[in-house]
Amino acid sequence: MTNSEHADSAVTPTARLIEKTGIEIVPESQRTAKPSDLFWPWFAANVSVFGMSYGSFILGFGISFWQATAVAVVGIVVSFLLCGLIAIAGKRGSAPTMVLSRAAFGVHGQKVPGIVSWLTSIGWETFLAIMAVLATSTVLAQLGFDGGVLLMIIATVVVAALIVVASVLGYHTIMRMQSILTWITGAVTVLYAVLAIPHIDFAAVMALETGSTGQVIGALVMVMTGFGLGWINIAADWSRYQKRSTPDSRIVLWNTIGGSVAPVVLVVLGLLLAGSDPALSAAIEVDPVGALATILPVWVLVPFLLTAVLALVSGAVLGIYSSGLTLLSLGIRIPRPAAAAIDGLILTAGTIWVVFFATDFLGPFQSFLITLGVPLASWAGILIADILTRRRDYDEEALFDARGRYGSWDWVSIGTMVAASAVGWGLVVNMFADAAAWNNWQGYLLGIVGGREGDWAYANLGVFFALVFSFVVTWFARRGTIRKQEQGAA
Repeated sequence: MTNSEHADSAVTPTARLIEKTGIEIVPESQRTAKPSDLFWPWFAANVSVFGMSYGSFILGFGISFWQATAVAVVGIVVSFLLCGLIAIAGKRGSAPTMVLSRAAFGVHGQKVPGIVSWLTSIGWETFLAIMAVLATSTVLAQLGFDGGVLLMIIATVVVAALIVVASVLGYHTIMRMQSILTWITGAVTVLYAVLAIPHIDFAAVMALETGSTGQVIGALVMVMTGFGLGWINIAADWSRYQKRSTPDSRIVLWNTIGGSVAPVVLVVLGLLLAGSDPALSAAIEVDPVGALATILPVWVLVPFLLTAVLALVSGAVLGIYSSGLTLLSLGIRIPRPAAAAIDGLILTAGTIWVVFFATDFLGPFQSFLITLGVPLASWAGILIADILTRRRDYDEEALFDARGRYGSWDWVSIGTMVAASAVGWGLVVNMFADAAAWNNWQGYLLGIVGGREGDWAYANLGVFFALVFSFVVTWFARRGTIRKQEQGAA
């Protein structure tokens, strides 16, 4: 039985409630989504008020409001455009991102970036769950409830249950949920913006000093890794239900619009608020979402809490759904719902540890993000070059057969990723040396750009290097290999 036939045999009425399709090819009968459908999951996952917290993070690099605004617009749009390019593969192959990546790395070689992808997804979804729990505690405390341990436990259980249940149910439930959440979270976010305007001090914002080029690039890399590059390893998971005849340009367009339109507005508003009030900016460093509620009147705290938590849950659902698929692509032979449930247990354990036992998590998380961002950027550069070079759809069966045209290991891609990561890690600095001392080994090549204390040290050039270097090497070095693959040669 072929993978497509297996997928057809798995489609039952129950599959509309609980998606049974795992990493196998989505059959033609189920590829009925429209390009505009891509707007809903990307918008709903990124309309969170957490986006406003990035205003504080960006200004933390010591740049002006106008520099920060340019960084936000360019970083968000370009990073989600890269997601759109990866999403083209989902339409062409109707399989999850990490399965399609086998065409570039080999059926077994794909496990190397697959592990990086799984760790990134687990990290992101756990972080979003933590944000939801802390926001719940902060807002309820403002409403007069005792913010004790019991309240935190209840918040953790509710948030984790929402994320895990939606992820286990799968694609169809998630798409319906995201289309509803888009309207709810969007409306309350607009209300928040209106209520927050009186707190903006334009004179203070415009008085922010201009930063150096290195500081601007550092902020840009942080924005790109925090938005589009943070999702890029799952971009094709949501386009695999698209028809093969859909134009590539429409896949890219709706991906980019859905992912970037809300964050651009939210981050700019966050810049205005953080630039107006240094105390608020400092509070955001500790509780990125809950701190934003402190400027609201009491009557709006409940809807703010509900929408903030739902938006964070929405993003975590996308992550845990895709991390489950990545787990399957690594060779774990269990049903897709079980894979999502396993990742849900890991998410719950991570959330409990951070909320109840860790003293600092924002610093270590951002350090962790940059560290994984280097190999992930390299993988993205390789896969984008591979996608843009190909002229034909993927060979579905060969994606699951190490003896097929894609082979077992592609040593050019793996070698490129290793080399790009080795150089890239040498060009990033651990900005959280005290909170994440385990990451102080990075930055061993910063001497060529002025050392660890210069402005360029904090530009995290290693992420850009890994992305561009890997794209260029793949574009030239693997062109012949891709042509042979398309001609059917193993």
